[in-house]
Amino acid sequence: MATLLTYIALIAGVNWLFEITPLVALPGGDLWSPAALVVGFVFVVRDFAQRRVGHLVLVAMLCGCVISWWMASPKLAVASALAFAVGELGDWALYSFTRKPFSQRILISSLLGAPLDSLVFLTLVGIASPVSVGIMSLSKIFGAIIVFLLVRRREVRAAANPQLA
Repeated sequence: MATLLTYIALIAGVNWLFEITPLVALPGGDLWSPAALVVGFVFVVRDFAQRRVGHLVLVAMLCGCVISWWMASPKLAVASALAFAVGELGDWALYSFTRKPFSQRILISSLLGAPLDSLVFLTLVGIASPVSVGIMSLSKIFGAIIVFLLVRRREVRAAANPQLA
């Protein structure tokens, strides 16, 4: 239950963070939000939440988006909800229907979900460009890679010593 509540809080919190964090100008005039660094962890927390509660994770996603309506601007909340819906539903499907090790699902789902989420979100808030989508996607994937490495290390240790599992 704690993981599910953390997931809901992270959705609302990251939307609030996007609302208050100034955008950084990139070379060429594109914009990037440092808040994108946190979103990769939101994807991974979703994986952990789904592992505990299954398909109820989709209800949690909707709760987080509804809370975001009051914590951020309506434009940002709608963009976020649609981006989460696209990215997270793909992530959910990959997690639900593959039997790969958990660490691989974290990495693959982030590699697929982050670009989709970034493209939808940035398009709806009006600042999408190939550079901004790429940088935001990489920012999100960065967080997922850190967690992937930690979980993978735990899986390898558990395989070598099943008493640790």
